Amino acid sequence: MSEGTCPVGRGLARTGDAWSMLILRDAALGLTRFDEFQRSLGIAPNILTRRLAALVRDGVFERRRYSERPPRDEYVLTECGRDYLPILSALGAWGARYFGEGGVSRLVEADTGRTIDPVVVDRATGRPLDEIDLRTMLPGGAG
Repeated sequence: MSEGTCPVGRGLARTGDAWSMLILRDAALGLTRFDEFQRSLGIAPNILTRRLAALVRDGVFERRRYSERPPRDEYVLTECGRDYLPILSALGAWGARYFGEGGVSRLVEADTGRTIDPVVVDRATGRPLDEIDLRTMLPGGAG
């Protein structure tokens, strides 16, 4: 899955487990420190350690030392990690739409409080993907 021709499989191999996505969600909200992630998620320290190490290894986070005594690092999103955040927003919108009974949090514009309704668009045209007739082209032009 992580080395096949499918970019979805490659992406899921790096960020597709629930804990990794929730860590990324919390990073989008400004959390950077191990204890902040642990407190927010209620995740076991050994699992959090493994997930953060994998996200650093895959270039989603960068470790930065913020204290020498005792030695402490924070986890800062890289360009790769920041580029993942719209994916989480789209996933959240889908989850709210189809599984949001009982009320869920919502994404809002910080300055105005206006609720955001994320969509995935083609960068070149700005057209929503659900309005485009798509097909998958394999490496070498087969599709």
